[in-house]
Amino acid sequence: MEPGIEGVLGEHLRKREELYLSPFATKSSEAVREHPEEEDPLRPPFSRDADRILHSRAYTRYIDKTQAFYLFENDHITHRVLHVQLVSKIARQIGRCLGLNEDLIEAIALGHDIGHVPFGHEGEEYLSELCIEHGLPPFLHNVQGVRLLARIEGHGRGVNLTLQTLDGILCHDGEVHSVRLEPQRDKDWGKFWREVKAKEDDPELPLMPMTLEGSVVRMADTISYIGRDVEDAITIRLIRRKDLPRDVVRVLGDTNREIVNTLVRDLIFNSYGKPYVAFSPEVSEALRTLKEFNYENIYHNPAIKTESGKIRDMFKVLFKGYLKDLEEGRRDSAIWEFYASMGDEYKAETPPAGVVRDFIAGMTDDFFRNQFEATVMPRSFGYAVG
Repeated sequence: MEPGIEGVLGEHLRKREELYLSPFATKSSEAVREHPEEEDPLRPPFSRDADRILHSRAYTRYIDKTQAFYLFENDHITHRVLHVQLVSKIARQIGRCLGLNEDLIEAIALGHDIGHVPFGHEGEEYLSELCIEHGLPPFLHNVQGVRLLARIEGHGRGVNLTLQTLDGILCHDGEVHSVRLEPQRDKDWGKFWREVKAKEDDPELPLMPMTLEGSVVRMADTISYIGRDVEDAITIRLIRRKDLPRDVVRVLGDTNREIVNTLVRDLIFNSYGKPYVAFSPEVSEALRTLKEFNYENIYHNPAIKTESGKIRDMFKVLFKGYLKDLEEGRRDSAIWEFYASMGDEYKAETPPAGVVRDFIAGMTDDFFRNQFEATVMPRSFGYAVG
């Protein structure tokens, strides 16, 4: 390699950002890690964040975590990993048009749902009940995502992501309807961790991302699931396309393709050259109406809640069983392998109930079911004949 070529290429990348990125974009030079480390001139810090998330064990488990319909055997129903990829794709398209940092957008998008538990938001509700019962804060998947990447992954060391990436994960809140998002740029590590604690204390506390990239991912989260969930609900015959509200269809369309296209273009046109991202009033109102329709007719539909009582009981059985195993030091329990692999700092700072929370939260749907069966079903033993 020619002497100094690495530095020359690094300077080229820096100048390229200065030339092509919007004045409202987050530059690579602004990246801040909790534990400073030497950065690679050829791999900008936010790109390295995306790689660290992509190569984490938690990201691998995305593949078997369901999105909205967790008990339907259908190969065409959206799983969490596809949703995450769609968020990344949509957000990067928006970010490219607005001149934003696509590396940061990708990192936030890839990590935004990494704290989700088995069985989606319903599983989160049941795990949260158990957390409160055992003296822990309410469970929130965005807070858990931060905890996982900063304090659990890597045997309790975390993967040392940048402040901007973790902040985007904490603040993604795609379920909250937002007409306009303007970044709250004055954050440092102290303020970030105070926000994490404040969110645990008050799950309804509204949080604002510190970057325009984080704001775009938050909007893209909604764009990616709202029409896709409609298509999935039609696939399993939960609703019919003609059930969609007329005002929504008139403005957004009645297919996922039309809905995504309308929302993406509207967001770009209304955000270009501005220090915020926003929908037009008409499109925002149609989106709000569609969200209300989805909650009433899809997410809260009794037809997909028939097994809710059983799932809640499964969470109770596993949580209490694992807690007992930890307290009794049962090394043959599945949770012991997780606990034993963690570093001393994690063990010192995390109470037994917190360890159980972290272990269950990281499970895939299938592993959760298998663990429940192993807990309640008797083992069979072979025997010799003759």
